[in-house]
Amino acid sequence: MNQPVSHTPGKDSHGHEHSHDHAKHEHAEHAHSCCSHDAAPALVQLSEASSAGARLSRFRIEAMDCPTEQTLIQNKLGKLAGVEQLEFNLINRVLGVRHTHADTVAIEQAVASLGMQAEPLSDSTEETAAAPAPVKKHWWPLALAGVAALGAEAIHFAELAPSWVVALVALVSILSCGLSTYKKGWIALKNGNLNINALMSIAVTGAVLIGQWPEAAMVMFLFTVAELIEARSLDRARNAIGGLMQLSPDLATVQDADGQWRELDVKQVALGALVRVRPGERIGLDGEVVSGQSSIDQAPITGESLPVEKGPGDKVFAGTINQAGALEYRVTAAAGQSTLARIIKAVEEAQGARAPTQRFVDQFSRIYTPAVFAFALAVAVIPPLFMAGAWFDWIYRALVLLVVACPCALVISTPVTIVSGLAAAARKGILVKGGVYLEGGRKLDFLALDKTGTITHGKPVQTDHEVLEPLFEGRAQALAASLADRSDHPVSRAIAVFATEQQLPLSEVTAFEALAGRGVRGEIDGELYHLGNHRLVEELGLCSPQLEARLDALERQGKTVVLLLDKSGPLALFAVADTVKESSREAIAELHELGIKTVMLTGDNPHTAQAIAAQVGIDQAHGNLLPADKLKTIEDLYAQGHRVGMVGDGINDAPALARAEIGFAMAAAGTDTAIETADVALMDDDLRKIPAFVRLSRQSAAILTQNIVLALGIKAIFLAVTFAGMATMWMAVFADMGVSLLVVFNGLRLLRK
Repeated sequence: MNQPVSHTPGKDSHGHEHSHDHAKHEHAEHAHSCCSHDAAPALVQLSEASSAGARLSRFRIEAMDCPTEQTLIQNKLGKLAGVEQLEFNLINRVLGVRHTHADTVAIEQAVASLGMQAEPLSDSTEETAAAPAPVKKHWWPLALAGVAALGAEAIHFAELAPSWVVALVALVSILSCGLSTYKKGWIALKNGNLNINALMSIAVTGAVLIGQWPEAAMVMFLFTVAELIEARSLDRARNAIGGLMQLSPDLATVQDADGQWRELDVKQVALGALVRVRPGERIGLDGEVVSGQSSIDQAPITGESLPVEKGPGDKVFAGTINQAGALEYRVTAAAGQSTLARIIKAVEEAQGARAPTQRFVDQFSRIYTPAVFAFALAVAVIPPLFMAGAWFDWIYRALVLLVVACPCALVISTPVTIVSGLAAAARKGILVKGGVYLEGGRKLDFLALDKTGTITHGKPVQTDHEVLEPLFEGRAQALAASLADRSDHPVSRAIAVFATEQQLPLSEVTAFEALAGRGVRGEIDGELYHLGNHRLVEELGLCSPQLEARLDALERQGKTVVLLLDKSGPLALFAVADTVKESSREAIAELHELGIKTVMLTGDNPHTAQAIAAQVGIDQAHGNLLPADKLKTIEDLYAQGHRVGMVGDGINDAPALARAEIGFAMAAAGTDTAIETADVALMDDDLRKIPAFVRLSRQSAAILTQNIVLALGIKAIFLAVTFAGMATMWMAVFADMGVSLLVVFNGLRLLRK
């Protein structure tokens, strides 16, 4: 038999889990399934290494909508030779199996033996595609069961007929609504799984054997009704994610090679195709506007409350709504790779990452269920054998204990709350990559922020130009722009744009090299030039007191200064200024209200850093930092006992983002790297989403705590009442399923707007 291989998230020297990749590790950890004593993570590794010939097959299993079924499938396929890994997607009811079989028949047969049907999906089938509509079940069997259960109770209470009539009416009720429960319970017991169906089957059968026919019928009926209500409630959390899939239209108006326009399925539209979108239509694919002007409602992607003006050169995203004018755009991503598709995929994968509270619940439940089952057996046997108790009374109490033994409420409360929180965040334009981050956000007490593009608009403009070497009068701007044009840094772009506006000719640059955190260098006409900041000038040993004074004056104005240098010394200086976002001021104020301190980390000079920090109210500011320096600052904050988050662009600040407890990527819409690497991706560049995320995290944590207290508290009270002989089986069903529904509804509160 293959044994699942678990992985442990990495720890650093301070004992903190690494921010990146540990969501992936969490997929491989053992986690408890709903109502079961066994573990069922979303990703199960069954062998140490993958075989060279292994392939991934995917199946849709309509009956796999709860971790109960997930555990059964894991245990069954874990015994199947050649199966190396299982990937569970309960949201879409899709199972991925990495195996070495030439065909999938053995897998389908193994699933069929569990009473479920595995429908193979072709490679071209989208996993996020809507599942087929479930077969509509008839309502009359449940209605008949209810009438029969009430009838059995009434006949027994009023003594209107002999006992065999009561038994017959009760049997009609049990068979009308309980066959599915018995079937699932028998399969679970055969596979050594004590889930709710197994426990309920044992309890009802025991009640029948001791002659409690009316109560057995009522218990089965109430259980079936409660299961139905619970399934509908869970569908709401599931549909909160599935609703994202409906945002993108099925058809797009595409231009043919002959210039004619026709409608095509978005999945058939090729990269580079020209698409037209009319006012009021949803945009079907990611692209870049070629012609037209319009305002776009981007709320489904970025959470922005106001429409955004779009024109030629601007990006548009699938799922957003064109409000005013007609647009034509060039497709930049296939349907399955759009920003919307990546958001959906990321949220689905995030549900597999077990949050700390969920891991605690999983471990507790693994002990709780068999312990209560053993306790129920002891209650049935010990008092009659050793305490002269009545066998009937104590067996009945033991059956009541079995009804409440399943930790459904406890186990189901955490995933429902986490899924609701993830969906609520996605609606706000906050893409959270796992429950571990959703829960961890409440613990942050320090936030480090990059400056350019995070606190400021990231589109600085050149404000000053001063030639320091008279021989380069008239040439310095063109030389600097030639070097700047090869860099994507916002300061370099400002210098390059200024030269373009002045229509200055650019020179060819050879041997170009970017100097991290300092600037760039390259050869022009055989001469080596540097374009960089104050730190670079110091490193080259070309600074002077006069230059220091000039730089200091500009930097105190909040400007960033870069210098053009050759081997002899500075040739010219260029000052660039960026503007602070109004939303940044509001965000910092909200963070302070939440008790979170802030520090700005930037490669700009300290004077500029202090000036910008003062404008927005940031507590600390550090300038002249290389990526390694930013990382060290994060480490220092950890050493002081702080829980630190980091906000950056997801690329340049990678070391600091990776080291921080939670890494936030700004303006992630349309950016593959940011969505894939960040722990939390803000789909626009609004910093106010971070305090919104922290508030959501705190609310989620509060609901998780409430649910655990409710589940354990009511269980404890009812176990005591049962042991005292004051509880009945139908009361136990109300207590067990009632608290399950209570915690589900409590978790769904996060979906309220």
